[in-house]
Amino acid sequence: MHLLSYEAAGQQRVGILTADKQSVIPLIMAEQRYFGTTGVGLTMLDVIQQGEPALQRIRTIIEKAKTDTDCPSIPLSSVKISAPIERPPKNIFCIGKNYTEHALEFDKTKDANIAVPKHPVVFTKAATAIIGHQDVIHSHSDVTSELDYEVELAVIIGKQGYKISAEDAMDYIFGYTIINDITARDLQKKHLQWFLGKSLDTFAPMGPYLVHKSALPHPDCLSIRSKVNGEIRQDANTKDLVFSIPTLIATISAGITLEPGDIIATGTPAGVGAGFNPPKFLQPGDELELEIEGIGILKNRVE
Repeated sequence: MHLLSYEAAGQQRVGILTADKQSVIPLIMAEQRYFGTTGVGLTMLDVIQQGEPALQRIRTIIEKAKTDTDCPSIPLSSVKISAPIERPPKNIFCIGKNYTEHALEFDKTKDANIAVPKHPVVFTKAATAIIGHQDVIHSHSDVTSELDYEVELAVIIGKQGYKISAEDAMDYIFGYTIINDITARDLQKKHLQWFLGKSLDTFAPMGPYLVHKSALPHPDCLSIRSKVNGEIRQDANTKDLVFSIPTLIATISAGITLEPGDIIATGTPAGVGAGFNPPKFLQPGDELELEIEGIGILKNRVE
């Protein structure tokens, strides 16, 4: 089940991606056709917050659409894809140094005992930084000269939870998407706390789809990669996460209530621009393609 937020005729809507990934079934139109009423809501956050009742309707629509030649649909190429969740309930929860090789390149050492954290490194990224698929990343050249990319698997929380155990954590997930944790490395170093260097406007491209967890039963074994101008920069697998998704959920919820629509970015693998010698920082005109197995390809351009 691939869901997307999109803009059509100047309105924000939620749709279901067809199996061939060529068309979008508008959720509101499909509800009207098959149920005679609408109730799932206008935004992805509405869908997530409604939980199982909304999912039951979506499953029914998907089944009926398989045999209904008049099922409402529009070409994917005709819509502008938005970020799955344009304004989550909180800032984005981010995890630092959660792949061993990235921790080594970040700390400029070959000693994993020094570089790899003993506990999850949690920081936040402003929700106002979120943009969608094919939106423009501003270079902020008046503020930073060390613009970097980070491909990450993002976990979308599906129901409220506090003190969630690692054993129960997967039950609290709605689905997954891709996030690019764009970073101004010079600001990150200058201000010591990472928030400012991670949170400039447009520094959180996300999408293109939100994939329900039922379609990704093994999020701990997905290929993950990034390309800049066609050159592969990062190429890894989520099985290499230092701290697992259940561990991250348990750690954060130990003292913070997680809510439907909250986003956890699980960390990036080795191959970021700062890890090269000399560094390969982003420049205006660069084209980025971030891909995670089973989700899709998130594309953005730097300007």
